[in-house]
Amino acid sequence: MSDLKQFRKDLVQLLPRLRRFALTLTRNREDGDDLVQAGCERAILRAAQWQAGTRLDSWLFTILRNLWISEMRSRRVRLGQGHVDAGETDELSTPISAADHIYGNQLMAMVLSLPEGLSITLLLVSVEGHSYQEAADILDIPIGTVMSRMSRARQMMKEKLAESGGVLAR
Repeated sequence: MSDLKQFRKDLVQLLPRLRRFALTLTRNREDGDDLVQAGCERAILRAAQWQAGTRLDSWLFTILRNLWISEMRSRRVRLGQGHVDAGETDELSTPISAADHIYGNQLMAMVLSLPEGLSITLLLVSVEGHSYQEAADILDIPIGTVMSRMSRARQMMKEKLAESGGVLAR
């Protein structure tokens, strides 16, 4: 299989993870889907820049992050809009049981209620399985900042679980 065909195949397999990451960035399903589309377009156009043997997911997450930062800067100038409130976001749609869907949505709402830097870092490390160094590279921040954000995110999630009685609907 040619490198380009393999690249596209791998890109398609990463779409659910890209979508989840984009939702964490945008906090809105429509914006997230637009971001994934723009990111995929950029990745395909610049496929020659990706270095085989490196993590494609990290490269794509970085593209999405950079596109979102550019979009937010443009919005502030153009429309004066900011982030959508976590309570206004759409739920993730997955083919799972109703109870698991509710549980997942409650957890995602908790993650999205964290400050942006914390939620993105938590998603990259705890959900996507990136090392602290990989997350630092994706977010273009020092590894110490990743460690600090993870500590604060875990503490805030612990507090949110305690506030909910430690039990989510399941």
